[in-house]
Amino acid sequence: MRIQLSEHFTFKKLLAFVAPSIVMMVFTSVYSVVDGLFVSNVVGADAVAAIARIFPVIIVLGSIGFMIGAGGSALVAKTLGEGDKERANSYFSFLVYVTLAIGTVIAVAGQFAVPSVARLLGAEGKTYDYCVLYGRVLLGAQPFFILQNIFQSFFVAAEKPALGLIVTAAAGVTNIILDAVFIIGFKWGLAGAAAATAASQVLGGVFPVIYFAMKNKSLLRLTKTKFYARALLKSCANGSSEFLSNVSAAVITMLYNFQVDKFEGDAGVAAYGAIAYVTMVFYSLFMGYTVGSAPIIAYNYGAQNKAELKNLFKKSLIIITVTGLLMTALSQALGYPFVKMFGYNDELFKITLRGFRIYSFVFIIVGFNMFGSSLFTALNNGPVSAAISSLRIAFCIAAVLVFPLAWGIDGVWAAANFAELFAIATTLLFVFLYRKKYGY
Repeated sequence: MRIQLSEHFTFKKLLAFVAPSIVMMVFTSVYSVVDGLFVSNVVGADAVAAIARIFPVIIVLGSIGFMIGAGGSALVAKTLGEGDKERANSYFSFLVYVTLAIGTVIAVAGQFAVPSVARLLGAEGKTYDYCVLYGRVLLGAQPFFILQNIFQSFFVAAEKPALGLIVTAAAGVTNIILDAVFIIGFKWGLAGAAAATAASQVLGGVFPVIYFAMKNKSLLRLTKTKFYARALLKSCANGSSEFLSNVSAAVITMLYNFQVDKFEGDAGVAAYGAIAYVTMVFYSLFMGYTVGSAPIIAYNYGAQNKAELKNLFKKSLIIITVTGLLMTALSQALGYPFVKMFGYNDELFKITLRGFRIYSFVFIIVGFNMFGSSLFTALNNGPVSAAISSLRIAFCIAAVLVFPLAWGIDGVWAAANFAELFAIATTLLFVFLYRKKYGY
């Protein structure tokens, strides 16, 4: 059953529409973990260290796609809501072409920059060689990676979220299968892992271009266009919070590793690694909901349908509340088997389990902050969206530096809870200040 952006959304319709985006984000987080397991178990520690150093750079550059996709899909959906389908397609086509051009420039420049970047990140010896190898292969596929990221949002705006899920799933399965073939079968080592990831990105980036270039049954199609400087700036401003979130994740991860290392050494770093893997899957539920619901909100904002905006806002708050409570309860009840999957010894298991149970209370709060930022992106208010994201980042950095001074390692695990608690106060303030303007 095709659900249109213009419909009245009941709980059943809303959940059905956003479900593909949620599954897509969960699947992406799961296959990322599997990809890492192949490298760590087959190639070795030097390869893992190299990926840990260079991969955040790849992710930050790829976040350009998330930025233009999130901000651009909000602009395109708003234009569709205003009834101007021709202009919406023109904006869509322009943003895709610009994204491809940016990705190509990054791919070419990256081949020359990788050695210097690897040295800047502290890579030496064999790790340096691995960094350069992995970085060059992945940067060569950067145009496709950025396209894959931008289309995650545009598939939803085109009323084809299920197709977006299929493309992401196909790319993920391709990555996993080729990991086994290249790393284990052909014994290509880290080069095989990089080739498998690059091949999956090519699939994820090329298929959407082919689909939207052909006649299709979606709301969007690639057409001739012209240069829209204002639309590009608007899209980047709208999606800046998504870009900031990805950039800050690397910085915050380094801070967490630094803090837990002070109290527990390598055991603390390993414990945080396990917690990060599990929470990444849980966070992806909220991320998927924001990706899936944003174009609906943007469309109704463009159509000036305030009754439906109120409906979507109210239902979203209920869904996020229930989901957050269930996730926290699940974490407390099943924390033991979640942590046990990593095969840690008794001492490390106890550290990780305690940390996870303290950290997991964050799920009650974090969904509201993620939705708040996404809400203003959808409403084409990039500055407020960026402000919410920036304050979340600032609170998180401050909390992970300050709370351990009083509570030691438990202060590290609790830092995210306090950071999101402080952030929700600012999110609620912005929501209250703009409620009359937008009518939600």
